[in-house]
Amino acid sequence: MTLVLHEDAFGDSRNAQFLAKAAELAYLPSEEGKAAYLAELGLVADLISVHNTQAWVGSDQNNIVVAFRGTESPDKIEGLKDWLLTNAMNLLVLPQGRLGTDLAAAGVGARFHQGFADAIGSVWDDVYSMVNSAMGESERPLWITGHSLGGALALFAGWLCIRKMVNVHQIYTFGAPMIGNQAAVTAFNREFKGKLFRYVNMNDPVPRLPMYSLVANEFAHCAEERILGAQESEGGESQLEWSLARGVVDGVINATLLETIWDSVQGRVAAHGMDYYRKLLG
Repeated sequence: MTLVLHEDAFGDSRNAQFLAKAAELAYLPSEEGKAAYLAELGLVADLISVHNTQAWVGSDQNNIVVAFRGTESPDKIEGLKDWLLTNAMNLLVLPQGRLGTDLAAAGVGARFHQGFADAIGSVWDDVYSMVNSAMGESERPLWITGHSLGGALALFAGWLCIRKMVNVHQIYTFGAPMIGNQAAVTAFNREFKGKLFRYVNMNDPVPRLPMYSLVANEFAHCAEERILGAQESEGGESQLEWSLARGVVDGVINATLLETIWDSVQGRVAAHGMDYYRKLLG
């Protein structure tokens, strides 16, 4: 099947399939990725890599695509600890400096996941420079995508583009975690109404992260959610919530509780893979 973006179709499955492939290719190393983006999507693409954060910026005559790389699915308890963010409430912040000024435009009380904000801050100047250069050559629709952590970064990048007066055509994320509190996502929903599409596999545990939000109800998701697949087993999520409610003390998830949570989600970690998402998209 030939993958093509359709500018006038919003939330269209064909666009989702194209951008899901772009998000999958974002995991490739530089030279392999360049060849794959050109061969499979017709995009001339370059990799931006700063520390542990990576983004691809690709273009053809009709479109500009930014695809953020995510992280590997956690396959052991140590990896899950990183995802759980054991004191998640303390990581809801308004960053300092220019990044903080741009995010403060979300309104009074808007707070963002510190780790995700730090990650986009590390690559933003390079991403913007490359997008701006491409727009200078020829103004075209800008599409932004990402899987997992990459989906969270795609949301931040969209917001920052708007602050730079760069129009964002559409944003598609796959298996993305929550990026901030309700005030923050309300602003994002308003800014990207009808342009933001968040794909979630029902068996993927990552979109429920940071998991402390299940107790504190501080973190929230952006709209518009698109559900893929059906939940394979009953009771998994309620068991997860029960474990958190029983074991979280002052926002801290201890080692014993981590193991309990891991037991409840490890059978669903494979559902987070980008290959699984592309299969569900058809």
